[in-house]
Amino acid sequence: MAGIPTGILNPLAREAQAKTIGSNTQGVTPPTIEELDAIARQYYLNLSPEELEAFLELMEGPLASYRRIAELPEPKLPVKYDRKPGYRPSPQENPLNAWYWRCSIKGANTGKLAGKKIAIKDNVCVAGVPMMNGSAILEGFVPDVDATLVTRILDAGGEIIGKAVCEDLCFSGGSHTSATGPVLNPHNPKHHAGGSSSGSAALVAHGDCDMSIGGDQGGSIRIPSSWSGTYGLKPTYGLVPYTGVFPIEQTLDHTGP
Repeated sequence: MAGIPTGILNPLAREAQAKTIGSNTQGVTPPTIEELDAIARQYYLNLSPEELEAFLELMEGPLASYRRIAELPEPKLPVKYDRKPGYRPSPQENPLNAWYWRCSIKGANTGKLAGKKIAIKDNVCVAGVPMMNGSAILEGFVPDVDATLVTRILDAGGEIIGKAVCEDLCFSGGSHTSATGPVLNPHNPKHHAGGSSSGSAALVAHGDCDMSIGGDQGGSIRIPSSWSGTYGLKPTYGLVPYTGVFPIEQTLDHTGP
């Protein structure tokens, strides 16, 4: 039932679906016979009372599992370093349109990244800093956790100075699909900067940061790096934890510099 598109359900069916799916606080509740019948009729299924009862019995097994999942505490990664929310840069501060957000989050005083200013692709969670993942769908979303790689950067002494624009849900090898507008190539604004980590590569090439984090499923670090004249690395699968990064497909997801 969780897969039923709510947009085509009548009000009673929508209410039944919401009640059945529930939430972490409300638990997971099976529908009544009447609610199940309303959903069935919405799809032109005329079920007998016996059939409706049989379907309710079939639901009990999966619903018991859903209830167990709903009762589990939500795991959260620790936020170790203080920060302010930052700001959306003006066009004058952002000539390539490669910054989505500017901030300053300083990590440890010493480490291999001490003194380095680092941009983070905007599909990576940075607590307290807005994240769009290039899409208007997510505009206004603010994560409350740091991705594992963000914590590692800060632990190593790096300073995170902002979020780099990426393509809409990271589904483009160009630099023209982000909801905030196209990212310009730092060498020639008439050319693409490559994607989907378009801002990450452009900012390094333009000298706005020392290094950046990108993501790669089918070339999304390597393409913009090659188009901007920078070095990009798709790390060995699983070497860099993807926890706290917006996924595309688990067996393809990579994140790296």
